Amino acid sequence: MTDTRLLHTVGVRAIEWLWAHRDGFRLEPDVDPEIGFLERFKPVGELALVCKVLFREGVAGSRQAELARRLLDHVWRETLDGGGMLVRGQRTEPISPIPFETYLPFKELGYHQPEIERAAVLNHRLDSWCAFETTPTRRLGLSAFQRRFGLRPRLPEHEALKATWLARTPEPWTVEGHIAYDVTHAVFHLTDWGENPGGLPPRLADYLAAWLPVWIDDWLDLRRWDLLGELLVVDACLPRPTLDARAWAGFAEAQRADGAMPAVGEMPDVADPDELFDAVYHPTLVAAFASTLATSRALADLAQAAS
Repeated sequence: MTDTRLLHTVGVRAIEWLWAHRDGFRLEPDVDPEIGFLERFKPVGELALVCKVLFREGVAGSRQAELARRLLDHVWRETLDGGGMLVRGQRTEPISPIPFETYLPFKELGYHQPEIERAAVLNHRLDSWCAFETTPTRRLGLSAFQRRFGLRPRLPEHEALKATWLARTPEPWTVEGHIAYDVTHAVFHLTDWGENPGGLPPRLADYLAAWLPVWIDDWLDLRRWDLLGELLVVDACLPRPTLDARAWAGFAEAQRADGAMPAVGEMPDVADPDELFDAVYHPTLVAAFASTLATSRALADLAQAAS
């Protein structure tokens, strides 16, 4: 099993980098409508999800926990204007689920914006919400988010799951990048981002236990750190994680000294700070996520072995 110090250090460094580059969590209210104002909400929502996991698992040190809370306060106050930008986004695209998806982890962490909550309840009643065209995995995620918000999913999660790639357990050698990302997010939604490993049906857990180590080896050799990080999260979501030492050693070695994690290969040679942020914020968030869950699982295993 991987050294817990290595697991933990990856997450500490990642949060340090995200705090140092917090201004990268920005919106572009005047962006060309063809590009889409709501696209910039994605990093903000992902940050809130990862910080929620960090607080939930209780393995962060005092400095890491403090920076995570300061990051959340910063993006809620400065980026989202206390939730006001979420309201603007909902008015711009009334049926888009993006403001709701962004808001939910903030609500679960104690932040509130009543107008977004009213919009979520209203949209849930509309047929257009169900007709919104998206991938099966995201549809599963929307159903999970509705449940967490306190609404009855218009498409029950067990029904939404059936349409995903993972639910059909296809030939494992057909996995490529896009499919692998869908697999990871299906697992995240089924387990509530690692909180409930039992939410993963045993048939799917067995399939992943058999084939995930092979996929991890492949993407480690390809040095695709962003996807490798997500697969390491999936491993930590399984009932019996492997916490593969070789994969974690390679993942930790890829992380830069300042905490940034490249998406693929080496760090991009980019001078503009906004471009750099956009290139590496996601793998760095994933590194914090993977570190938190893996550290929690490793410590639980050590405690069980000692009892």
